[in-house]
Amino acid sequence: MLSKAQSKYIRALSQQKYRKQHNVFIAEGDKIAKEWLMSDWNIKMIVATADWVEQNHQLVTKHNAELFTVPDHELKNVSTLQTPNKVLLVVSMAKQTSEVGAGDWSIALEHIQDPGNMGTIIRIADWFGIKHIIASEDCVEFFNPKVVQAAMGGHIRVSLHEAKLKELISKTEQPVYAAALDGDDIYSLTDVKPGIILIGNESKGLSQDLLDTASQKVTIPRKGGAESLNAAVATGILAALLTGR
Repeated sequence: MLSKAQSKYIRALSQQKYRKQHNVFIAEGDKIAKEWLMSDWNIKMIVATADWVEQNHQLVTKHNAELFTVPDHELKNVSTLQTPNKVLLVVSMAKQTSEVGAGDWSIALEHIQDPGNMGTIIRIADWFGIKHIIASEDCVEFFNPKVVQAAMGGHIRVSLHEAKLKELISKTEQPVYAAALDGDDIYSLTDVKPGIILIGNESKGLSQDLLDTASQKVTIPRKGGAESLNAAVATGILAALLTGR
């Protein structure tokens, strides 16, 4: 059972300022919780129903975490989900750096605001084996509960960084492929080497400053009448076409 103070603490973690203050975040749901519990990340608290704890005893005891067995209504009281699942974790944030390895594929994001897009992009990077995501300082936070939910454990395997993109890109020796409506047809590229896939804001795209620093502007050719592609969808297509070369 949770005390009133513990319940208040967990509910507060739905807000970014408290996640930063305590350097922790929330991961919820059976599948996501199992991913985190199988990892070597530091789990601080496990809040779960009695039947979930019984079914996942080995995973629960793998970590030196505080365990709270609670009824459904108490879990609902601290959940960030509209339909709470059987388990909620409080997890320590991993240390983030701005180092990106030469020869690795990376995704750089400017002003991505939608948590669902950010989480999906992390999941896309995980799928294609892209090791790094670098976000501008005005992007939605990596550990927003909706981002964590959409990423489906991608945080565990993808290194997440925050950086001043113009400064980072101006210093890199890797090619930078910037997504732009007026770019070169992605299918026409021939000499593709591992580099940075640069994706812009959902409605405005990339700023001119960043476009000017890119090695190459690329576009996914449009055959229908849609004005643009969703940022995460565009990232998935570019990741498939570029990393598969």
